[in-house]
Amino acid sequence: MPQPHEKPELDPAAAYKRVMLKISGEALMGDQGFGLHPPTVQRIAREVKTVHDMGVEICMVIGGGNIFRGLSGSAQGMERTTADYMGMLATVMNALAMQSALEGLGVFTRVISAIRMDEVAEPYIRRRAVRHLEKKRVCIFAAGTGNPYFTTDTAATLRANEMACEAIFMGKNGVDGVYDKDPAQHNDAVRYDEISYDDVFAKRLKVMDASAIALARDNNLPLIVFPLDEPGGFRGILAGEGTYTKVHG
Repeated sequence: MPQPHEKPELDPAAAYKRVMLKISGEALMGDQGFGLHPPTVQRIAREVKTVHDMGVEICMVIGGGNIFRGLSGSAQGMERTTADYMGMLATVMNALAMQSALEGLGVFTRVISAIRMDEVAEPYIRRRAVRHLEKKRVCIFAAGTGNPYFTTDTAATLRANEMACEAIFMGKNGVDGVYDKDPAQHNDAVRYDEISYDDVFAKRLKVMDASAIALARDNNLPLIVFPLDEPGGFRGILAGEGTYTKVHG
């Protein structure tokens, strides 16, 4: 395992110095349909490590839909606020799993929770989190924004702005960008290389929820939608390669 003072230098080929990686909880469950699939978590951790080795500072937000989704619980009759808090706790479980996988690869990591649970995660303090990034530690932001009625898409966009990230990378399984319609259902679906946030709104494309899109647009924060299940895809895009869609202002 590397020593704390051994920080990778930024690769001149890297397109961004500091990024936010947003992945869904479903991305961690592999083919099993529920929960965590350790080999899948390990695979994603290896992808993150390849970017970390470039010297890029990495933030992460992971959804909780593989364990519990607040909106689904609410739809089944559960009180919405309680359901959302349960969903936030699911994201903490996923963050801890990713931390374990990354540190097993020698990448120093901090789980930072918007809900205080000091025994397993640090509380969110912006200046402390920035310092972790400067020390090349991967910061995994858990428990969303700490408030009900906000998705992890919004949490990722909020934290990306607070951390002064230069882009949000949204990893998708089985999709290599943003399409004009669902490519799984339409053979004639067309992928965009680039699209504006305003067009995402106008065409009602399901990229992120509306609050997250508005927050990214208003702060000129680009969004890169790329295939998470493509080996080397995350690193390749940072090096100017691969297939993806860039959403920007």
